[in-house]
This record gives sequence, C-alpha cells and structure tokens, in this order.
Amino acid sequence: MDAGEKSDCVIVPEKSPNNASGSGGDGGKDAGQGECGREKRAPDTAAGQSALSHLDRIRHVSRKDKTAKFTALMHHVYDVERLKRAYLSLERNAAAGIDGVTWRWYGEGLQGNLEDLSVRLKRGAYRAKPVRRAWIPKTDGRMRPLGVPTLEDKIVQTAVVEVLNAIYEPAFLGFSYGFRPGRSQHQALDALAAGIHIKKVGWVLDMDLRDFFGTLKHDWLVRFIEHRIADQRLVRLIRKWLAAGVLEDGKRTRSEVGTVQGGSISPVLANIYLHYVMDLWVHHWREHEAIGDVVVIRYADDAVLGFEWKSDAEKLRADLEVRLKRFGLSLHPEKTRLIEFGRFAALNRQRNGEGRPETFQFLGFTHIAGRTAKGRFAVTRITARPRLIAKLKAVKLELMRRHNATVAEHGRYLRSVLLGHYRYYGVPSNFKALKVFRQNLGRIWKHILERRSERTRITWERMNRLIDKWFPPPRIYHPMPLERYSVTTQDRSRMR
Repeated sequence: MDAGEKSDCVIVPEKSPNNASGSGGDGGKDAGQGECGREKRAPDTAAGQSALSHLDRIRHVSRKDKTAKFTALMHHVYDVERLKRAYLSLERNAAAGIDGVTWRWYGEGLQGNLEDLSVRLKRGAYRAKPVRRAWIPKTDGRMRPLGVPTLEDKIVQTAVVEVLNAIYEPAFLGFSYGFRPGRSQHQALDALAAGIHIKKVGWVLDMDLRDFFGTLKHDWLVRFIEHRIADQRLVRLIRKWLAAGVLEDGKRTRSEVGTVQGGSISPVLANIYLHYVMDLWVHHWREHEAIGDVVVIRYADDAVLGFEWKSDAEKLRADLEVRLKRFGLSLHPEKTRLIEFGRFAALNRQRNGEGRPETFQFLGFTHIAGRTAKGRFAVTRITARPRLIAKLKAVKLELMRRHNATVAEHGRYLRSVLLGHYRYYGVPSNFKALKVFRQNLGRIWKHILERRSERTRITWERMNRLIDKWFPPPRIYHPMPLERYSVTTQDRSRMR
C-alpha cells in the first residue's frame, strides 16, 4: 500500500468554482489551498458499535463541505472485499460481453480472479474493453442502443460507483431522482404531484433532452469530475471506459462524445454531467430570475418543471437552450412542450374558449388535470397508452415463444407479469387502466391457446375460469402522493 493511501485526503478550495449562484460548472480549475493530512484514527467504540467506514468518512466530508476535493480514492476501488461485493451484486444470468466471460465461469475461481484484478488495478495495468452493442425496442417502435460490458468492467464499475456515490450523493440536489440510492420513480412522481398541488402551478414544461447519452462531451465530463476528485488514477480509469468504444459486427468505433447505456457507471456519470450543466443552473435561475413559483423534478434525462407564470416558463426554456448548447446538449423539439396545467387551467381555458387542459407523460404515466369526486383539483395519473401497448406486444411475443409450454406454465408467467404491472402502475386513479390491462392479457392468452390447433376453440366460459385461477385481481399498491411525500420527506422539500 502506498504511503498515506488509506488516508482519504481532501483539499479544501478557497472558494467553490460551481456554487449554485455561480456559472453552474463551466469547468474552471480549483485554486485549492490547505493541508491534506492523515485521517485521525477512529476512537475505540463500545461493544456492538463500529467506527465509521472509509466511505462513510468520505460521505461525511462531502456533506460538510461541498467544495472539498478527494485525493486518495483508488484503494477503495481495488479493495478485494469491495470487488467481491460488486461481483455478488451483479445479475447472474446477464449476457456476456465481448470476451464471453459469464458470472458463473468467473465465480469458479473467484478469489484468485479478484486478487488478480485488484493487482492490475493497483498497478495501472487494468485495460477497459469495448462494450458489445445490443439493441432493444422502445415504446415508440424505434430501437435503443444498449452496451454490454465485460464482466470485469461491470465489477470495477460497480465498485467505482460506490465511491462516486459517497462523494456526489451529498452534493446532488433534491429534485434529482434518477438512478440514485434510496430514490425511486414513485418518489419522483409523488414529488411532482405534491409540487403541483402545493405550489402555484399554472403551466408545465414537459422537457426531454435529445439523445443525451449519445451527445454528452467527454472532456466536459472529466472536467466536472475533477471538481471533486483529485486522484488522477481514478480519473484515468473513468477515461478508459469513455474511450473503450463499442464493438458491433466485428467493427470497433470510438467517439469523444456519449456514454454507452448499459454499464453500471453510466447513470452516475450522467447525473454528474446534468448536475453541473442543468441542476445547479436551474436552481440558480429559479432563485434569482423567476418571478413566481417554480417546481423542478428530474429523472435522468427527463424533467418536468411547473411554473406559476407562462413568462417564466418561456424565459427559462430560451435561456436553458443556450446553456445546454454550450455543453453539446439540446432539447428535443417534438418531446418538449409547454402546456397550461394546474388547478385553474380548466377554468382559464374555458373562459378563453379553449378545450380541456392538455396532458403530459412522465415515467410511464399520463398526467391529467382532473377533479376528485368532491370537485377538488387533483392530478390524475393513468398508464400511458404507448407503455400499455408496448407491454401487451412484448407479452404476446413471449407467449408465442413459449408456444409449447403447458397452460399452467403460461398461467404462472402471466401472473408474474400482472403482479409486476400492478406494483408499478397501481396508483390511486388508475384502477380502471389496471382492469383494462388484465382484460387484454386474457384476450391475448385466449388467442395464443387457440392457435395451438386449428380445431381448438376455447369458449369464454372456460377462458374466464383460467383467468380467475391465474390472474390476480387489480390492486392499488401506492397511497395518495401527498400522503407518502409528506412522510418520506418529513415536510422537507425535495422539489428544491
């Protein structure tokens, strides 16, 4: 072990180059001053208690000082026990990368393999391999490129993500929800619904970044990382993954932009990029430029912003487009829309001779400016039609693939599909859509069973018995968003 390496040293700059009231991360260097001393030994603890782990100390420093830079991090990555935990956290049956190494094969000599990997990481001899290109269908019928890293790249990336999360999680803003520990899509949905209810929201900017993962610039990303990470060995490791490229049809391609979706590290790198490019900037704009209330919810490259005034929404959109262009990003012109939405939207549109308020989609739900049974304003959420259709098509294809399976095997598969669907889409106001999904699954199953033989015809009486046996009834799994939002945040806003 290098001298002093276990001391997670920090350099505290005289001032932050990226505070919320500044430029929001334009890549300036820290003129850091201060001492990088050894970590103090943790005091002995009573029985049953343990001292803070190294990453806990990093997390504590990062939370206490948002400008601190960390100079000794790489030993956390090549720690054999951390690499082992990373290996065990991976999906057992995931597809192999370009080297063909599977989870089970690697595990046959796990300890030796991890020790060898640790030595290569420590010596700087570790080489990132290109990812294997795969394509998965999107809900709009197009294909999304997905990268399949090698198993060792997955292991090391998972270990690096653990270190990066200790540094950046305390710094990320409350309205960022995508791919963060302890945060979920439903928390983002709750925060959005609560924000529209609590704040004076009359307009919604439904925002989508065009090809974000394919256009972010490597140089900017590295400069953002260097704001907090002064350990150049870790920075070089991240550069290796960015430069590894993609292998498709035997041809390797490299680029200076984009990060391949599918790697363990891609989500946290995306959050770091958007933290400096967008989040800090939007927060500063809201505090210093906006006239009225502004609500912000971001999940990965999708974001919804609520505004009290239309003029604020139009100005932020114009200013943000200029901001994004500087860093190689842009808003999707077709998927980014400004609509009138909120408690007074229906009344205002009726007064102006316009139709009902428009709807918007976010995280698989169509959001509607609705009313409760007592006539009070409520954000109604129903399953987005494109998601519903895409899921039904996927289930039909899977049943066709399982053409020769028994009825019981079909039933068990469809039961698991329904339960997963209910757990995600089972929100208040969406019960009818859950019933529709269940009914359509029954029709698809009947069609597949009848295709087994030209002479086979199944009556609906028999089909309904099968459906009642194997299909669980629709169920609402989630509470009202305001109730859960209040509990999870303890009345501390995550819209800010």
